Amino acid sequence: MDDAVATERPGPVRAGVVPGSRIALYAAAAVLVTAVLSAAVVALFGVNRVFTGVLLGGVLGIALLVALFRRDAVVLTEQGIERRTPWSAQPLAWERVVGGRFTLDERARWALALDLTGDAELVLLSVPPVVRPVGNAYEMRKREQVQQVRQLLREKRIPITVLPEIATALQRHWRLAPPAR
Repeated sequence: MDDAVATERPGPVRAGVVPGSRIALYAAAAVLVTAVLSAAVVALFGVNRVFTGVLLGGVLGIALLVALFRRDAVVLTEQGIERRTPWSAQPLAWERVVGGRFTLDERARWALALDLTGDAELVLLSVPPVVRPVGNAYEMRKREQVQQVRQLLREKRIPITVLPEIATALQRHWRLAPPAR
C-alpha cells in the first residue's frame, strides 16, 4: 500500500543543466581551495607535510565542488518550480509554463525543456541519444529523471512535444511509453 502512495505522489524532482561558465567557476573555486589549504598546511607545519596539505586541500576542494553542484538545480514540486544556484533561488509558478519539448539541442544531445511565458525556456535535462537499453548507473538515473519529469508534467496537464525518433528510442530501449495526447 505504501508503494501505491509513493507512485501517485512523487516527491520533488531534481533536474537542471549547469551551464559551462558555472562549471568553470565551480572548478576554479575547488582548485583555489585546494591550493590555499595545501599552502597553508605547508606554511604552518613545514615542507615535510606537502602530501598532508594536498590531501586535506583536495578533500575539502572536492567537498566544495560537490556542494556547489548539489545546490545548482531545478527542483520541480507540486506547488511550483524552483531554479536554484548556490547563491539564489528563483521560484516559478506552474502557470508560467506553456509547454514542454523533448528535442535535439545544439550539441546533438536530447534536451527536455519547458517553454515559459515571455519567450523564455528552462532546460531540465540534457542526455546523450539513447541507442541501447540501460547499461550503467548514469543511464539509469537519466531514465528515472525523464520518467519523473514526464509524470509530473502529465499530472500538471502540460503538453509535451517529443520528436518521433526520440519517442521511438525511449520506448524501444528504455521502455518509456510515449506521452498520451
